Amino acid sequence: MDRLALILVIIGALNWGLIGLFQFDLVASLFGGQASLLSRIVYSLVGIAGAYCISLLFRERTASRE
Repeated sequence: MDRLALILVIIGALNWGLIGLFQFDLVASLFGGQASLLSRIVYSLVGIAGAYCISLLFRERTASRE
């Protein structure tokens, strides 16, 4: 679940980077505009993933597997 949330947050961050630098919304262009149902679903999933990732800030770190 953590990885999936992180992947969605990365997608959102890259999309916002494209919007900020080039005024190009990749999600909207792939799914038919900002108001399309698919775009809204992607935006919602990215937002939910971002809210979920807030919990990563407050978790105890565990030893990495080697």
